[in-house]
Amino acid sequence: MAPRKRGGRGISFIFCCFRNNDHPEITYRLRNDSNFALQTMEPALPMPPVEELDVMFSELVDELDLTDKHREAMFALPAEKKWQIYCSKKKDQEENKGATSWPEFYIDQLNSMAARKSLLALEKEEEEERSKTIESLKTALRTKPMRFVTRFIDLDGLSCILNFLKTMDYETSESRIHTSLIGCIKALMNNSQGRAHVLAHSESINVIAQSLSTENIKTKVAVLEILGAVCLVPGGHKKVLQAMLHYQKYASERTRFQTLINDLDKSTGRYRDEVNLKTAIMSFINAVLSQGAGVESLDFRLHLRYEFLMLGIQPVIDKLREHENSTLDRHLDFFEMLRNEDELEFAKRFELVHIDTKSATQMFELTRKRLTHSEAYPHFMSILHHCLQMPYKRSGNTVQYWLLLDRIIQQIVIQNDKGQDPDSTPLENFNIKNVVRMLVNENEVKQWKEQAEKMRKEHNELQQKLEKKERECDAKTQEKEEMMQTLNKMKEKLEKETTEHKQVKQQVADLTAQLHELSRKTVCASVPGGPSPGAPGGPFPSSVSGALLPPPPPPLPMGELPPLPPPLPPGGPPPPPGPPPLGGILPPPGAPIGLALKKKNIPQPSNALKSFNWSKLPENKLEGTVWTEIDDTKVFKILDLEDLERTFSAYQRQQDFFVNTNSKQKETDALDDTLSSKMKVKELSVIDGRRAQNCNILLSRLKLSNDEIKRAILTMDEQEDLPKDMLEQLLKFVPEKSDIDLLEEHKHELDRMAKADRFLFEMSRINHYQQRLQSLYFKKKFAERVAEVKPKVEAIRSGSEEVFRSGALKQLLEVVLAFGNYMNKGQRGNAYGFKISSLNKIADTKSSIDKNITLLHYLITIVENKYPKVLNLNEELRDIPQAAKVNMTELDKEISTLRSGLKAVETELEYQKSQPPQPGDKFVSVVSQFITVASFSFSDVEDLLAEAKDLFTKAVKHFGEEAGKIQPDEFFGIFDQFLQAVSEAKQENENMRKKKEEEERRARMEAQLKEQRERERRMRKAKENSEESGEFDDLVSALRSGEVFDKDLSKLKRNRKRISNQVTDSSRERPVTKLNF
Repeated sequence: MAPRKRGGRGISFIFCCFRNNDHPEITYRLRNDSNFALQTMEPALPMPPVEELDVMFSELVDELDLTDKHREAMFALPAEKKWQIYCSKKKDQEENKGATSWPEFYIDQLNSMAARKSLLALEKEEEEERSKTIESLKTALRTKPMRFVTRFIDLDGLSCILNFLKTMDYETSESRIHTSLIGCIKALMNNSQGRAHVLAHSESINVIAQSLSTENIKTKVAVLEILGAVCLVPGGHKKVLQAMLHYQKYASERTRFQTLINDLDKSTGRYRDEVNLKTAIMSFINAVLSQGAGVESLDFRLHLRYEFLMLGIQPVIDKLREHENSTLDRHLDFFEMLRNEDELEFAKRFELVHIDTKSATQMFELTRKRLTHSEAYPHFMSILHHCLQMPYKRSGNTVQYWLLLDRIIQQIVIQNDKGQDPDSTPLENFNIKNVVRMLVNENEVKQWKEQAEKMRKEHNELQQKLEKKERECDAKTQEKEEMMQTLNKMKEKLEKETTEHKQVKQQVADLTAQLHELSRKTVCASVPGGPSPGAPGGPFPSSVSGALLPPPPPPLPMGELPPLPPPLPPGGPPPPPGPPPLGGILPPPGAPIGLALKKKNIPQPSNALKSFNWSKLPENKLEGTVWTEIDDTKVFKILDLEDLERTFSAYQRQQDFFVNTNSKQKETDALDDTLSSKMKVKELSVIDGRRAQNCNILLSRLKLSNDEIKRAILTMDEQEDLPKDMLEQLLKFVPEKSDIDLLEEHKHELDRMAKADRFLFEMSRINHYQQRLQSLYFKKKFAERVAEVKPKVEAIRSGSEEVFRSGALKQLLEVVLAFGNYMNKGQRGNAYGFKISSLNKIADTKSSIDKNITLLHYLITIVENKYPKVLNLNEELRDIPQAAKVNMTELDKEISTLRSGLKAVETELEYQKSQPPQPGDKFVSVVSQFITVASFSFSDVEDLLAEAKDLFTKAVKHFGEEAGKIQPDEFFGIFDQFLQAVSEAKQENENMRKKKEEEERRARMEAQLKEQRERERRMRKAKENSEESGEFDDLVSALRSGEVFDKDLSKLKRNRKRISNQVTDSSRERPVTKLNF
């Protein structure tokens, strides 16, 4: 019995909700072929307003993914019925909430199943459980709301299914699990979103086709139904053909579709009475032949059908008639009807009724007759002629030549005008249209190529000129910007010095006025006739005044402040309080002042703890350091000392030995090629041969004449003809005194000199050539060298400021100090500070509970919970990594190199000023301007370096270190290494936290699954009855029954009746098969 017709995706059963747990009496069924009836149902909740109900009902309908026809029917229902349906669905969804309603659960299960590939190690119960889980997923994809499918797609559940299909072993592929997985894909394709996702996946159809290799007949039928239905979907036909080509390689088939024809022909064993598989194969073949490009293209249908005919499908079809199955006969009738119709239409092209495609003679005669007296005939004869010349050997690659020729002709036939191939391309990157166009325009293409080559050369020349001009512009622009920056800095410095000069001048004037006033009073006091000594308001006696008034101070030097006034006589007001001790900061309670140190009140652990291997700072070095500002006793009130004692109890010190292996750098020696060539007779060379050869190579790279090089050196390379790397090479070929003496002896033979000799001779004529070249090279490299030095100086300066001012670092040191004093006993404990190198020893102390947890992990956990501000440590010390890379010795060396280079240029400038000017020589003007700018830039760098060194010394002393014994790379390297260790430990803490949360989540899901397993088993039967038939199911059903071909079959039958009188048995090699109508 043929399956019933199915409509679009709709609602099969919707249960109303009641207050009790009884099964509802009334169900609502919506189908195309039946009327629906609704009985009275009382919802549990009052119905909302109509507008609100419409919004709620619209969301429900969207989740069901209905067809347009069913959507209209749903929205046409009365408001009471809408409310009943809404309550029913929502109640059903609430009951189904749990672990199995999450796509994540099924994805985890699929991944675990794929990881455990073999079924041999599984017990029967486990295998049954795996099968039930996949069946449950298939049911969920059909019955769950649309958001379940969307979530499953977003989590890449399809890839999990495909991965399982690709990795399963033989036992699994022959089990029910394989069939259920194919069913899951079919269920996913039952809605538009899932179907689009499957078709868009790069390898989904290929993996589905691979399942044809199984011997499980149900799996094969399911795969063929999916592939056949995909042929009916827009864009799916070509994917199916590509999948079958993929399966040919996967199964090592000789030709495409070979496995299908073999299965169709099998009639023994399990295949003897297996009609369903043969029906599925024929329905798939009919879909491949009649869909896709075959709907419009007769040539494409003939092309594909020829593949099946070559595999011997016609005798197999004749044998299949013996089954006498109506559905199978229907597919066989369609295949033969469509074949007869296509062959008749093809024969009409040659004004015939039938063409015997098995007769080489008839096909040759038809082709020859068609091409005779046409322009193509000579080419046809050429093809035949060269076919005769084709090599022929029984063993070898002869068949590959004919295969190539066959594929070229196939592609000419089936490729459309746009160069697109409806079938998998026989030859990759072979576009017939483009090849034909190239043959037609071969001469034009040749001309265009010549013209393009000419234009390419012109373009390259213009590009080189443009690049040269751009270099000149960049150099001038950079020089201008540097000069403007220097002038602005000089202006700021001048304004600052002017302001300071005015202030000092005003101070001197004020002090001078005070001095004159004091002198005047002294003179007035010594004049006779004044007030009596000791009288009220009168002046003091001279002896008293001389005792109380100090002598006038001497004149102050420029820029110095006046000294403090002398102490007042007894009885005057008390002196102001002195400055606060220790740099102006009052010590906190409990901190040592000088040598008076109070013993700290440190809580003692009940059991021995692991030791924190720090370096205790001597107490005589505490004064003026950060440790005088730290009070670790208040940290003990915040810390959970019991947790700390539990984590690091049982004193057991483990030492990790890290072996630093230094990889040796391989030294590669460049072998200089020795060119032995005879010197030309007329060429004169007096310098060393190797030196002359290297000089010639340099000149060939420069591409400048001797005069151009000379002009560039005299003008200090105004046009940027000499790059910096070329200048560096030129310095290696400065004429030596011996070279100059030899060249002077032969200067009358200048025309006979070799290229290198001529160059050295010309350069030796320039006054102070080497000094000029060195000055030019220094000028070009100066900005680059300053740009390399400045960031290093800035890194030291900013790094010193950051560690000095960082509040997060100070807080962290306080916590670490508390940890160390609590964990260490005896001489190692009761510390007021520790060396900063101890920070990198925190990770050496491991927990006695978990060896993977160190004191650093524990410290980070405490800091995150108790001191969140310390988490900003990386932001406050962001310049530390750069400062840790700076070596002060190398930096001083670079500064010294700049200083000596600048001094050498100044010396050469003084020399050139003393020489008479030469035409075209711009050394004095250019270098004078450069010296002005460079001197100021260099002094700016020196000031920055001095400031950086002062700040660094201050920072080192701030942490109790000796400034002269530690370098910036070592000092900042300690902090850099600690910051990296903190980041790694923080990430490890995060990983451990995520791992723990994931384990808890899995355990929670498993628990919920166990609780709901019983209810799931009870509901399974009801769910199966309420499965909705989707669009893709309807497509598969119509394909299986042959309904999809009804329209075409009826048309073919009418055409067959009309032409039946015109076809005779003698005109055909193969008799017309009798159709079972």
